[in-house]
Amino acid sequence: MRRHLLLIGLPGSGKTTVGQLVAQQLGASFVDVDAVIERREGRPVAVIFAERGEAVFRDLERGEMRAALEREPAVLAPGGGWAAQPGALAGARTAAFVVYLRASPATAAERAGPGNRPTLMGGEPSDRMRELLHDREAAYLEADATVETDRRSAADVAKDVVSLARSRAGW
Repeated sequence: MRRHLLLIGLPGSGKTTVGQLVAQQLGASFVDVDAVIERREGRPVAVIFAERGEAVFRDLERGEMRAALEREPAVLAPGGGWAAQPGALAGARTAAFVVYLRASPATAAERAGPGNRPTLMGGEPSDRMRELLHDREAAYLEADATVETDRRSAADVAKDVVSLARSRAGW
């Protein structure tokens, strides 16, 4: 039975870039949860965080993930903090095969770059990534599989994810 492919990991780990490549190779839909929320709310995630707070954003994120998991199997990329929310992975496990795209904090910070990622604001990006990894890694390690992304191209990482999708997620 075909299951969703759910990509988790730090901001900058490659969830969106790799997810788009994987979806293309599998002929599947790709759902970038942050992009869906931004379209629905008419504002960037950073503005939602600033104006309404992280708790409101996490509620929106949970709702979008719940809806996505009820649809046809696809490649799903929630924000980096989604997996660390209580019950998130447990709730997705029956419908999705979870892949942790593991990136070191330095690599993730470099890839994420300066921008509007709310969880990276207020400090040195590589220091913030180390803090995020410390807070979230236990959840990330609950994934069904881990794919290393450091010093690898998105295309190479996508090949590994596609292989996992075909061998373990019914694609």
